[in-house]
Amino acid sequence: MIRLAVRCRPGQAEAVLAELTVLSPGGVEESAGEGFVEYAIYGAEGELPDIGDLEVATGDGLVEVVASQVADDWAERWREFHRPVEVTAGEGTDSGGGTSLWLRPPWEPRRPDAFEVVIDPGQAFGTGAHPTTRLSLGLLLDLHDRGGASGPLTDLGTGSAVLAIAAAKLGWGPVTGFDHEAAAIEAAIENAGFNSVDIDLRRLDLRNGLPGLAPTVVANLTAPLLEVVAAQMTTAGRPRRLICSGLLESERGRVEDAFAGSGMSPAGFRAMEGWGGLLLEAAAA
Repeated sequence: MIRLAVRCRPGQAEAVLAELTVLSPGGVEESAGEGFVEYAIYGAEGELPDIGDLEVATGDGLVEVVASQVADDWAERWREFHRPVEVTAGEGTDSGGGTSLWLRPPWEPRRPDAFEVVIDPGQAFGTGAHPTTRLSLGLLLDLHDRGGASGPLTDLGTGSAVLAIAAAKLGWGPVTGFDHEAAAIEAAIENAGFNSVDIDLRRLDLRNGLPGLAPTVVANLTAPLLEVVAAQMTTAGRPRRLICSGLLESERGRVEDAFAGSGMSPAGFRAMEGWGGLLLEAAAA
């Protein structure tokens, strides 16, 4: 078995992932390091895309492509890699406490003392362990603990639907999730079933226009795509609260500036491993 790892710059991560899921629709493993995001795919020799195809697909975002042999017991090791993650209100700050959320793969035991989200890591588009997802979850938990977990919620770039599922379990509803990738919507539907939650999941390219936005919106997207969303948002169609992640900590200013034109002001910021999570709120009418 061969592991083929593609490293790219964080700002290009969304575009690289989109291309990789076309070349490897069976699933992509995601991790991050200092200054890069890594996507890995697994397969027998002859089953994986050519390195040249990967280099073309990733374009200017490419840092490197590394192929390595994986031990025969790779399936069991793969399970060991995906461990449960606990997220609490205040994630990304020095102050912890508050409501906890337990992210786990299906084979790990339940935590009856916490909200839990079950995600199959065999699916593409993330398991919830990435800092940007954890920051978004932490901000959702903060809103929950302040009594704000109610009413409709929109998840832009839902991926495996971690945020949408968590929102539904915390009390928001109805919850709607949008993603450009058909494979992401398929994974999201399956994960919603694992968690016995009702989420309206739809395929949509945000570059071609925004859907109707709920009063609460979460958007775990790269900074360039957040700017695309901001450019299409009007004062009349803006949400009351918007949680943004997927941006680098250094990109905070450009994202805040992008949403300022529609009257959205920063109300909180968290950072983790170089990534940022931003809460924006609409100015009072």
